[in-house]
This record gives sequence, structure tokens and C-alpha cells, in this order.
Amino acid sequence: MSALPDVLPSGDEARVYCESVDQVKQLVRRANAEGRALYPYSTGLNWGYGGRQPVRPGSLQVDLSRMNRILNADSIAPANPVAVIEPGVTQGQLADFLAKHHPTLTFNVTGSARGTSLLGNSLDRGVGYLGPRREDIFGLEVVTGRGDLVYTGFRRLGKQEPSDPDSPLAHVHPYGLGPILDGLFSQGNFGIVTSACFRLLPRAAKQAAISLALRDADRLGEFIDALAALKREGVMVGVTHIGDRARTEATLTAGIERYLRQHCGLAGAALSGEVARVLRVVAPHEWSSLGGVSGSPAQVREALRLVRARVGGLARVMVVTDERLALGWAVLHPLRRWGFARAQAAAIDAIRPLHGLASGQPTDVAIDNLLWRYGQSELSAVSLEDSNCGVLFINPALPMQGAFVQRFVAAMRAEADRHGQRLYMTLNIETPMALVAVVNLLFDRRVESEVSGAKRCADALHRLIQSEGLSVYRARHDMMDEVVNGGQPYWRLVRDLKQVLDPNNIISPGRYNLA
Repeated sequence: MSALPDVLPSGDEARVYCESVDQVKQLVRRANAEGRALYPYSTGLNWGYGGRQPVRPGSLQVDLSRMNRILNADSIAPANPVAVIEPGVTQGQLADFLAKHHPTLTFNVTGSARGTSLLGNSLDRGVGYLGPRREDIFGLEVVTGRGDLVYTGFRRLGKQEPSDPDSPLAHVHPYGLGPILDGLFSQGNFGIVTSACFRLLPRAAKQAAISLALRDADRLGEFIDALAALKREGVMVGVTHIGDRARTEATLTAGIERYLRQHCGLAGAALSGEVARVLRVVAPHEWSSLGGVSGSPAQVREALRLVRARVGGLARVMVVTDERLALGWAVLHPLRRWGFARAQAAAIDAIRPLHGLASGQPTDVAIDNLLWRYGQSELSAVSLEDSNCGVLFINPALPMQGAFVQRFVAAMRAEADRHGQRLYMTLNIETPMALVAVVNLLFDRRVESEVSGAKRCADALHRLIQSEGLSVYRARHDMMDEVVNGGQPYWRLVRDLKQVLDPNNIISPGRYNLA
């Protein structure tokens, strides 16, 4: 294990790596003594929200990616479905570990890349395919801004140092006794989380994805209300995604192009024309939804019946399973010389890696698609921040009211049109009472007018969100001064808590806080 440098580096790009809890404690104490601000991150793949860039210039970047152990690897079991993970554990790493050692267990994955941090995404309240990632973690180990080591919940029992034995309750009871402190470190800058308990899930006996294509875009509000009712009744228990045409095309185009090039020998203008034709055939609708049902075979059959009864009049319903995808491929791929079969086979080839997300199989496909779009498909997904592809997210939380959402979506699109921008939008039915809109802008980093144009549009969209009495549920690093309001008692209390846990304001100054 390498030691911390004798002299902490300086400059806007200065960075240190921590490999243990002890090193984090040492670093925090040195930073307090030297008056240095620290900006910790797990793997830094926080694309569209600022990546590794600190809120306040001059902060020393603290890279925790080398802290990548599954601390209780030997005790994970179907009867003990919890992984105690460090910040550098990625969703690809955990998926590979479970596939090898515990194939009956899975977890809540996101549509981002395999190399993204489980803990970092959960603490910033990312959304997985099965629900909010914030609900996946408990029992935190934290080095506060004072340099103290704190354990939350019942993980604190008997713990003074990481090597102390755990209580039998440490990894099984999520709440503990007394005030629940976990939430302070979710979108908080009071300390550095060095490990946490992460919930695992048993694989369902049967599961199926449900693809829904809304026939009439003017009935989006009705569609949302129908899907919301299915969510509240527990019929569709995961996150139901409703993506617009731009999102669908961005998700499928690279896979379709690859199939047509590799299996049909197309190139140049013929390839581009055929990609466009395939998209018109397989994704002709303005809004398409993807959700899922799981349980026993009987439960899945009944859930599918209810979905068809509730939304069949609004949308085309198609059930997607591994078996159906395999059968479709076996039938259609050999017939690819015919236009309809070629289109369907290309769509199946593009969909297959995405279908695995709901069953806990993370993939790089979403990021690979962006790299392909900007002519850099040779790069790996973890290199997105260094590519030509620029991404900005502006993600409002919304009430589960179909008419309101339809009106607000139209207002966002009108604002984007005024700025000459195209929105890539997914409406995620995340909880029984609310949804979140995952909205991004794309631009070429090499073209200054595109960079500035996207930023102006993102700022205008944020003003629109605020004008409706709404808020983003997750903020970019450059939005913090607009998100935090010193005139509100809430943010003043957050600042007061900062004084208790980090009196010298060394941990991520300005991030989700007035300080």
C-alpha cells in the first residue's frame, strides 16, 4: 500500500489516492491542519454532473477508486444478502462476483457503465432499474470533516476501528437506535464515506420486461396515470421508464448500425439510410416505455394480464424475455436479406444487452452509444470524460400527475427549441407518488458554440423548473450556487450541521451546502 505524499499537491488538477480508512483519516487531519479543501469521489465517473471537477476551484481531489474491496465477501449468502462495499467497488465488479459465487443473488443496477461506483451513485441518489439507489445502502462508515471515524445504525455496535468485530445486527438492521444519521451523508458534504452495507436481492423465479409504445403522444398524461396506478398497486414493482423518441434512437442506433455493418455488409450512405429505415420500423412512436414484472410464474401471468387490461388501449404491449429474444434472433437473423426480418433482427441485437439491466447485468452500451455518436467508438466507456462527447443533465423531480407532467414536458421542449437544442428525456416512475425526469443535452466539446449553447439551455431549463415550484433531484457541480438558498431555514440548518461535523469546511466546500 502506497503512503500519502509528504507534501500534498496543489493546483486545480491536484489529486491524491487513498487506499485505506487510515489514509483517509490521516488526510482529513492533515487537511484540517493545513487548511486544505478536499473533494472526494469514488471513481469519478459522474458524467453529466461534473465528473471529478470540484465545486470550488483549488480543492484537492481525493480519488477513492483503489478502495475497492467487498469487505464481507466470505459471508455473503442467500440468507445474508448484503455486500459491505468500499467506494471503489463498481457495479461491474459486484455483478461479476455474484455471477461467480452467488448466482441466485442480484442487485439494483443503473443504465450507466460497468465501471461506475455503487456507493458514489447511491450517495448522490441515482436511480436503478429496480428503484432509488438511496434505498440500497445503510450502515455507513464515515470519516467526518473533523477526522472522526463514525459508524451509523447498528453497525456502530462494538466498533471503534475498522478491525473491531461486528455486532450480529451490524449488517442486517438498517435503522439502528436513535436518530438515523445515514441521510446526512446522502448529497451531503459532512464527511467521506469509506464503506457501506449494500442490499442484494434474490433472483425472481420468473421475470419479464414489458415494452409499451404509446400510440398517441397527446395521451401521455393518461399513460403516466395508468402506469402510476400499476406501480402503486405493486403490479410493476421496479422503475418504469418512459423514453422519448430521441432517447430511444440514442439507445438503439449504435447497436443497429453495428448489426447492419457486421452481419449485412452495409457501409456508407446505404448503411445510414438503412439505419434510419430500421428505426422507423421498430421505433416509430414518440414515447416508448419499458417496465418489468417478476415473481412466481402465476404472479407474472396475472401481472401481464393486468398491464394489458389497463394500458392495452393506449399502447402497443410487447412482452420481452430472454427466451423470446433468443427465439426471435434464431428465426429472423437467417432471414435478414428481407427488410422486415432485417429490421427486427437488428433491433433484437441492439436490445439484448439492455434487457439484462433489469436482471442485474450492467452494461457499457449506453456510454458506448455516445462514443459511437461522436466518432470515438474505439474508446472504452470509462474514457467518456476525455472524449469529444459532452453531456449535461438537468433532472427535475415531478409529481405523479399525468396532466401536469405532459404540460411540463411540453414547456421544457419549447424552451429547448428556443435554444436550438434537442432534449433526450426519460420519465422514470421511481416511487408510488413521484417520478423523475432524466433529461440531458449532448454537444461536441471541441466546438465552443455548442458548449456554450448547451450551458445556456441548461440554465434556462433550470429557471423553468424553479418557476413551477419544482427542483432537480440531483444537481451538477456548477448548479450548486443556484440550488442552495441561504434565505431558507432548511439550508441554514444544513450549514449549521456542517459546523458541527466539519468546522473548518474542508470536505467538498459548496457541494449541497452554503459553506
